[in-house]
Amino acid sequence: MIGIVDYGMGNLFSVSKGLERLEADSFISDDPAELAKATGIILPGVGSFRDAMSLLEKQNLDEFLKQYVADGGFLLGICLGMQLLFDESEEKGPAKGLSLIPGKVVRFTGVDANEQTYKVPQMGWNQLRFKHSSPLIDGLAEEHVYFVHSYYADTDESYMIASTTYDVEVPAIVGKGNVFGMQFHPEKSGQMGMSLLKNYLSLVEGKDKA
Repeated sequence: MIGIVDYGMGNLFSVSKGLERLEADSFISDDPAELAKATGIILPGVGSFRDAMSLLEKQNLDEFLKQYVADGGFLLGICLGMQLLFDESEEKGPAKGLSLIPGKVVRFTGVDANEQTYKVPQMGWNQLRFKHSSPLIDGLAEEHVYFVHSYYADTDESYMIASTTYDVEVPAIVGKGNVFGMQFHPEKSGQMGMSLLKNYLSLVEGKDKA
């Protein structure tokens, strides 16, 4: 059973519909006691990092998620939810994150090395490039997935399961132990996105080992 965290800033409907297409049992909750019963958790998110962390802290969901992970539970952050996994973000001034994966969330500059401007936010389909083995990408090819974001994670290469390029190398899928993140929207990324979610479900259900 997958718990989807409702803290007021998540794309809850699209994520739940994606899981429904995979015939996965899931529920949406803002209650730590209920979420603790989940075999795996998804942390979605759309909007400002600082605002999202404020809402998580207000509902004590930040401490719950840290303890859930410490107890061995699987956590997947999607889009802003992935960014919240890191130590901090420069969005709207420095803001502390969940510190589940080392790194800082920074903004695309909008100007490349040749001083040519490029569009921010990044919106559209970009190809994944696999960097490290992981149950999340087992059996999959380096397909395109759908991104919408102005900020990206500046993190060590060792935490990158897959990356893409948008002026700079962008961590697209990250992982550390039982914590994972996808910068793109798997639920909006066609068959590739569904396959990635299916692999997460298989991992949570114990069919694979991290």
